[in-house]
Amino acid sequence: MKFTKMQGAGNDYVYVDCTKEPLANAGEVARFVSDRHFGIGSDGLILIKPSDKADFFMEMYNSDGSRAQMCGNGIRCVAKYVYDYGLTTKKNIAIDTLAGVKYIELNVDENSGKAVSARVNMGSPVLEAAQIPVRIGGEDIKGILDTTIKNAVVNRPLNVSGNEYNVTCVSMGNPHCVVFTEDDFDMKAFKIEQIAPAFENHEQFPERINTEFIKVIDRKNLEMRVWERGAGETFACGTGACASLVAAVLNGLADDKATLHLLGGDLEIEWNRKENLVFMEGPAVTVFEGEIDISGVKP
Repeated sequence: MKFTKMQGAGNDYVYVDCTKEPLANAGEVARFVSDRHFGIGSDGLILIKPSDKADFFMEMYNSDGSRAQMCGNGIRCVAKYVYDYGLTTKKNIAIDTLAGVKYIELNVDENSGKAVSARVNMGSPVLEAAQIPVRIGGEDIKGILDTTIKNAVVNRPLNVSGNEYNVTCVSMGNPHCVVFTEDDFDMKAFKIEQIAPAFENHEQFPERINTEFIKVIDRKNLEMRVWERGAGETFACGTGACASLVAAVLNGLADDKATLHLLGGDLEIEWNRKENLVFMEGPAVTVFEGEIDISGVKP
């Protein structure tokens, strides 16, 4: 199998061109290639496929083989891939996902002719509890958007392993639970692996959950650690960064546009509340290309 390893703010995936030939048993292949000791090493596998409603379709798998709806960092790299490899000459690309069609504007380096970053229209945040989905009781909120937000989970208590946290829940194609830390919280020393799995598998989250821990530096800068369902801690999460900015605005902690500082780099996030659309801008980088024998993967 020919592949390209790519990363966006350290959120790395193995990319395979399936526009002409499908890949069988993608979930097991994802588990195999994602292994950082015996495989290629990645947060998952992304297949680039044809689409009848957009320029391309992005099919995404986590490192544990489970299917995911959407990945903000991944979709920037998909756009870079199809442009750099000549599958399209467009710099404005529509890519279909399980979370709907997303629209990407590429930034291309004039000297190399390669895409170096991208701005993505991530669509509207989903804030109603049942649609995220979460089972935590919410409340109707007025004044944030032109219309009333029904049954939103904003700063609501949640008991996790005997400790109470205040959480805000948002879906950006994937469900997210955002927790804001204290001002003096040490993000670098935080043992996320000891706490976040209990969030991921909590009974209040029927489809599991991605969890973001956010430290507010100021209204334009947020520091973020993320635990992704099916992958564990990753260096970045694009949908998580978008959900976190929305959550910060809902809680009155940030402006509508801010920089999210992640382990793998920075993402620029903007919530255009007039149009109720979230935009994300960040890097897209090719790491290396290769070919790997997957004949030993379980059928």
